[in-house]
Amino acid sequence: MPTPAESFQSVFHTIRTEVAKFIVGQEDVIDHVLIAIICGGHVLLEGVPGLGKTALVNTLARALHLKFGRIQFTPDLLPSDVVGTQILVGSGDRRALEFQRGPVFCNILLADEINRATPKTQSALLETMQEKRVTVAGETHPLQSPFFVLATQNPIEQDGTYPLPEAQLDRFFFKLHVTLPGHDHFAEILNRTTGNTAPEITPVATGEDILAMGHSLRDVPVADEVRDHLIRIVRNTHPENEKSPEKVRKYVRHGASPRAAQAMLLAARAKALLDGRFHVAREDVDSVAAPALRHRMILSFEGEADAIKPDDLVKSAIRNAY
Repeated sequence: MPTPAESFQSVFHTIRTEVAKFIVGQEDVIDHVLIAIICGGHVLLEGVPGLGKTALVNTLARALHLKFGRIQFTPDLLPSDVVGTQILVGSGDRRALEFQRGPVFCNILLADEINRATPKTQSALLETMQEKRVTVAGETHPLQSPFFVLATQNPIEQDGTYPLPEAQLDRFFFKLHVTLPGHDHFAEILNRTTGNTAPEITPVATGEDILAMGHSLRDVPVADEVRDHLIRIVRNTHPENEKSPEKVRKYVRHGASPRAAQAMLLAARAKALLDGRFHVAREDVDSVAAPALRHRMILSFEGEADAIKPDDLVKSAIRNAY
């Protein structure tokens, strides 16, 4: 009889192996996306065009036996194009309003180039990301379970884009940077994508598997000293905290929310299970701090002007937590 850690590892590695048939050189990104999904969170993928962000989401959707939906965000996209709208059906005296579901009614939603939509349209995702439901004309419609939003954005193009509001950024479990592959990975990408045959991706896990993994990781115990270490890291991202690093007090306007601490704790539990341990170590917490905190730290004007990297501030927060 396999232990909970062994069962968790087995399903996780099976999914990762299937995704890696097509996605090359993004092992850390794949791992963090899978951890976020298992923990029930959403992911923001940031990178310049052509690095495989959309391909990663598509491949992951094919590796999981889940309903996939996609929205291409554009400046003229309306909230009703995301969540759905009421339409008039029938004829004569039998006409009635009926709710027509939008593409958000799925298990995995790809929000492609999410920062191209207006704030009004972006806000349509707030309820779906937090409460996993849609409210239209006073009626609430629950989404299917599990439900995840995997969003992409281009960090270098500014024309026709709208920065994501802080409230929406906070609802993303992780923000991950997709970087340029190395030479060998570049060659392998060309080999896999420019021939007559493409790798075949088959479903290797179900929604029930994902939900079961998310349930099992919540049983992983966390010692008080590890929990306190995590809290110190999050509090060290706040400039008003007297124990925060000097860089944070100088360059940060607002620190991370309690939602960041929740994300870090769940992800650290997943890291522990992947290492075959049934307890969380400080190293597990440290390893997930950057993806959980980088988008939740709002830089001050001075921090923006000096082009301060949030990851450097996270490292300072971790050092001060010891």
